[in-house]
Amino acid sequence: MSIAAILANPASGKDIRRLVAHGSVFDNQEKVRMVRRLILGLERAGVTKILYMPDAYAIIPRALNSISPSIPVEAVEMPIRNTDADTSLAAELMETLGAQSLVVLGGDGTSRVACKGTLNVPILPLSTGTNNVFPVMSEATVAGLAAGLVACGRLPRQECCYQSCMLDIVFGETVIDMALVDAAVYDDVFFASRAVWDMHKVPQLFLTRCNPTSIGLSAIGGQLRDIRPQEPRGLALKLGKPASLTVTASIAPGMFSDIPIREIEDMPPGVVFPIASSTGLIAVDGEREIEISQDSNAGIRLNTGGPLVIDVEKTMALAREQACFVTNTYS
Repeated sequence: MSIAAILANPASGKDIRRLVAHGSVFDNQEKVRMVRRLILGLERAGVTKILYMPDAYAIIPRALNSISPSIPVEAVEMPIRNTDADTSLAAELMETLGAQSLVVLGGDGTSRVACKGTLNVPILPLSTGTNNVFPVMSEATVAGLAAGLVACGRLPRQECCYQSCMLDIVFGETVIDMALVDAAVYDDVFFASRAVWDMHKVPQLFLTRCNPTSIGLSAIGGQLRDIRPQEPRGLALKLGKPASLTVTASIAPGMFSDIPIREIEDMPPGVVFPIASSTGLIAVDGEREIEISQDSNAGIRLNTGGPLVIDVEKTMALAREQACFVTNTYS
């Protein structure tokens, strides 16, 4: 049996950056429409069973109201607490139940908590959030085909996926959390709305990838380096004055900031970069999550053992080469 899984976050695309910046709202009805196309793509690729995370909005049941797939589409049995823990638990259970690919609808934060649940199942992150650096913009129909081909084993996993780097957040010798894209030290003691937009409060920033087309905190590094997510290197920045240069970056939709850069340092894998602040917070993938205490001995480390990410374009090109969707009609 070939099993694919779907994690659709009903809360993505609705955070405070609709108020402090100019982010658009990604409503749940559009996620329902995306899931319909996704299910049909998975089915056509040959998947024989689909698992999904239950949620309070019932995204997948609503999607099934107007389609009738020939394969079972079943909810994972789990409590719904309407927190990030739902996504991590669902991903963990999906791996246990035999899922061979995992499609995640959300932003960087949704993908991060899904990867906290499993790093073993290939992930295809579809963008439905705010700062979408890790997720991809792809038509859900085609994404379903790509994730389905990987789940079925019709194409070799190693040729369809790349292994992304991630950041370990360490206290002493213990890894306490992770980030897929960026980790930022934040000089404040309040989690508040969690999103980061006041760059005056960010003295240090660590990145797994840098691209000038990105949005969010990684856009800062994108004006300085070109680093792909699978490259075994990252970037560590110290911000503030006295500055050697200033970077203008789009740190949120429609919001620009001029960021003074004091120091730029490449991050090799396995090296712990100490956090200079003895108090404050660490924001991971754009959201304040971790409290720094005076005795935490906090640091950030680049880890090359991040999630396997399904490359839609590469997978579909390989499907063409292997004639996965071509039938010879001549006898």
